This record gives sequence, C-alpha cells and structure tokens, in this order.
Amino acid sequence: MRILTRRRLLTSTASAVPAAGLAAVPVRAADRHRIGHGDVVDALRALPGLRVIEERPGAEPGYRFFVLGLRQPVDHADAGAGTFEQRLTLLHTAADRPTVLFGTGYEVPLTPRRTEPAVLLAGNQLGVEHRFFGTSRPPTLDLTHLTIRQAADDHHRVVRLFRRLYPGAWISTGGSKGGMASVYHRRFHPHDVDGTVAYSAPNNVDDREDSAYVRFLEHVGTAAARDALKAAQRQMLLRRADLVARYQDWAAATGDTFRIVGSADKALETAVLRLPFMFWQNRTTADAAAVPGPDASTDALYTWLEETAALPAYADSTAREYIPYWYQLGTQMGYLSVPTGHLDGLLRYPDAVEPRNLVPREIPMRFDAAAMPDIDRWVRRHADRMLFVNGTQDPSVAESFEPGPYRDARVLWVPGGNHHVTIADLPSADRAQAVTALRRWAMGVRATGARDGR
Repeated sequence: MRILTRRRLLTSTASAVPAAGLAAVPVRAADRHRIGHGDVVDALRALPGLRVIEERPGAEPGYRFFVLGLRQPVDHADAGAGTFEQRLTLLHTAADRPTVLFGTGYEVPLTPRRTEPAVLLAGNQLGVEHRFFGTSRPPTLDLTHLTIRQAADDHHRVVRLFRRLYPGAWISTGGSKGGMASVYHRRFHPHDVDGTVAYSAPNNVDDREDSAYVRFLEHVGTAAARDALKAAQRQMLLRRADLVARYQDWAAATGDTFRIVGSADKALETAVLRLPFMFWQNRTTADAAAVPGPDASTDALYTWLEETAALPAYADSTAREYIPYWYQLGTQMGYLSVPTGHLDGLLRYPDAVEPRNLVPREIPMRFDAAAMPDIDRWVRRHADRMLFVNGTQDPSVAESFEPGPYRDARVLWVPGGNHHVTIADLPSADRAQAVTALRRWAMGVRATGARDGR
C-alpha cells in the first residue's frame, strides 16, 4: 500500500538538485525550447488516444507539468473487453532530452517532482499510474485483468506512443512496487527502454517458501532492537482489549469501519504482526530507542503502533482503495511470512497477514504460481542494462532480484539502508558506477564486454 510501502523516490521540488555527490546533466537553454511552449501542447493533443487534462503550476524552471489521460484496453488481448483512461503525468523540458518512464505501481502523484534518474539526466519524465489504481479504473472493475502482463502491456503502449514526441533515450524507473512494475515491463518488452533503475524492488519467487523473510527479520539490526520490537508486540497483544477499544473509538469518530478485514480486533492483530516488517522498512537501528518498553502506557503503545504500522490502512476507507494491491499480492506477486514464535498463546487469527484478508470475499482469487518464477528466471538469464538499488536493512528485499553475471546489469546495496534508498546513498565507488551506467545507457553505449541480449 502507498501508506505501507511507498519509498521516497521523488526529490524535492524546492531544492530541485540531486543529492550530495551527484552532478546533474545540465539542460541547455536552447534545448528547452526545441519544442515551443505552445507546440508541446499541440504535439500532445496530436497523439492518438491521449487527452491533455490540465497543465499544473509548480514545475522547476525549464519544465512544464501536465496531467494526461490515455485510453487503454482493459484487456490487451481482447479489444472487445472495453477501455479505461489511464492517468499519466508529464514533466516536459525538451523533445531531444532523455525521457524517464516513472512506474508508480500505485496512483500517480500529481506534484511536479523529478525522480533521481530524471534529475541526473536532466530529462523529461513520464509518470504512469498503475492500471486499476487511483482514477485509472474502468467503469466496471474486473480484477481478473489486473495482471503483471496487462500492466507491462500498458507501459509498452505508453512508450510506443510517446516515442513519437521523445525519440531519444528512455530510462525506466520506480521504487518498491513501482520498481517491480519496471522489471515486469522489461521482462515482456525488453527493448522498450535503454535502461532501468529499480529501487527496493521485492522478488518473492516462491510464495510457498518465505523462510528468507522470517530469517531476515530474526537477524536484521541488533539483538537489542529486535528484542525491543518483540517485547512491544507482546505488550500490544496482552493489552489487546484496550488497544482495540481505542481503535474502534477512532473508527467511530472518523466514520470508518472494518468490514473488509472483518473486525477491529483482527485489524489490530494484523498490524501487530506486520510491525517488525514495517519498522525495518521505514526506520533504522537508531530508531529502536523509541520503541515503547514494558512500562509504557497503553496510550504510548497505541500511538507508536499507529505511527509505525499505519493503523488506518486496515480500516475500510483506506483498505478499499488498495484492494487492487492486495489482489495482486494474492494472485501473482506473493507476500511474506513473519516470525510468530514469541507470540505463542496471544494470536487469534492464523491467516492474519494473508492478502486474502484485505480483498472482499465476493472477489475470487486464484494464485498463479508460475508468474514470479518466470520473472525471476528472465532477470537471471536475460536482464540487461538494469540496476537494482537496495538497502541492507530492508526486509522487502530479503529476496532480491539477481541478474546474471555476463550482462550489463548489477545489484548495488546501501549499507544500513531501509526501503527508501537512492543512488546518492550508495558508497562512493558504487555511486559512481551507478551514475556512469545510467548516463552510458542514456547515450546508447554498452558496457565493454557485455553481451547483447537481443
């Protein structure tokens, strides 16, 4: 979910500069006006199936920011299945600059902020809202068409269409679920873009075998931090009645309900079970000092749980918006398991962390066990011009993508990094390697000795 997993991929519009140690490619004044300010709107309107919804203010100097709608097939294999309008955003600077395809994995942000690759390349940026998230939904939502392949085909049509306007180099990027979507796009359309930077992208190859996640959570950080989290979980379940009452009071005050998950009690247990995962995904070992101890008040426990595990995410008003996310996890992408041995005797719901619990029962779900092994196999054998940036303390990448050694692809790790790492966070040598690769791809140059995967 956005609340639970979205990484800070976007740089600040106010600063509009890359992080320390990274020098952006400057945009030449002449390039900015290669398509005149009036012509870019005309050029966009000339693209078939595209609607210019609005131009929004706030873009950096040299850029214009547009919100767009693209008519997409509900089913790319069946034209009779109808269409929906997919929301896109465009940060335009010049037609002959590189273009960054930003896969969000969720709804697309309507703020004019550049991703790290767009900053480094001083390029255009095209943001793509994932099918069936945000406003990108058909009138009748049939989730059977929410598949890895259908979303990859969406991205393919976007690239083919916009190459008419931006014929230069294309780099795809995304973080977390957006990074996964970028990888899936490359699997089915490997030559659409010239390179890919995927940040913190999970790779759950076999959903029946989750020992990597359990093992990770039992060893991440320090023993003291892990013990503090386990003790807090126990206290929360020992004080379940009081915490559930507070949760119900919050729901009543905000007009929310728990029909999807079933009850406030089950929602609370789900949040408590996912607590260590959420902590390490978004915090660091240093933050363990703030974990409430055994003598903490119930109010302090509740407040910290709400801040760390996003309690509103399990209530209907938010959960309803992210049914497509849980559906994808429960039908193709898979989900993790968490350690529970320290909570013996305190748990009531054996399936509390299963994606099925956050998808209404009237929506059928059948898991496709072949989907992720296919992606993983392609990455290992064929991934080329791809960079994976991960944090060593991010449980999401306990199972990470591993490209083969004979192509222009690599995995780089931020020591101590969580789910929100960037290229700028890498050690200096790795950072230089990543920036060099990104710029090389944008210039169409292959690494020396890399074999062509085409």
